[in-house]
Amino acid sequence: MNLDIRKLQETLCNIMCASISIREKNSNLLFVETPFYFADGDPYQIYIKEMPTGIIRLTDMGHTMMHLSYENDTDKFREGTRGRIFDQIKAETMIEEENGEIYIETQIENLGLNIFRIGQALTKINDLTFLNRASAQSTFYEDLHEQLFKIVAEDKIIKDYFYEEMENSRDYPIDYKIDGKYAPLFLFGIPNRDKARLTTIILERLLRAKADFDSLLIFSNQGDIPKQDLARLTNAGGEMIASLDAEADFQRKLLKKVSIN
Repeated sequence: MNLDIRKLQETLCNIMCASISIREKNSNLLFVETPFYFADGDPYQIYIKEMPTGIIRLTDMGHTMMHLSYENDTDKFREGTRGRIFDQIKAETMIEEENGEIYIETQIENLGLNIFRIGQALTKINDLTFLNRASAQSTFYEDLHEQLFKIVAEDKIIKDYFYEEMENSRDYPIDYKIDGKYAPLFLFGIPNRDKARLTTIILERLLRAKADFDSLLIFSNQGDIPKQDLARLTNAGGEMIASLDAEADFQRKLLKKVSIN
């Protein structure tokens, strides 16, 4: 390699020093100007606060959550899938969060590292608002699978089941089939409107074929399904779980229909 590592190091240090500056905000706070920005162009708010113990606290003073709350229900960042991701972000970046304030405490010699660490954390928290539809679906099905297998033994469950007595059965997949107490249980996960509509069609086809079955419908968030779609699904389906976060309800309703012995 012909690169001059020392020169690269000097260049990098000059660039980084030019990108980060500190100025006085008030008698208690210093503002850290960084190259980190929200999607709307607003800069991250990162401050230095001296704690009574002499430790330095890098803090956003609650600004990040307030900024995101304008267009998002930030309470959901602490629930379900987003809550687990939020906890993972905190663990990976070593930040703390209290009443919406995101901070990290550091010795002065580790200040530079922790400025980038809190910047990384704020970026990842901001990205929680951009969980795309496909990613949310994938995570939902993984969580559903995990919860289901905690309650019912794997050998009692058939994943991606087809009711062969129905014409073109391969066009109408059933997420899970479980031997029920009184009839086979067909379990459907519903992360969005499209799956709600597909499940309605499948259930109506099963009813038309006079299939003997019971059904359990588990939503990612029932409130996200348009009323008309939900009404049609309600007419065709059986028991429903409004959210995968309702683990106790899921277990109770599932055990009403299947035997775990």
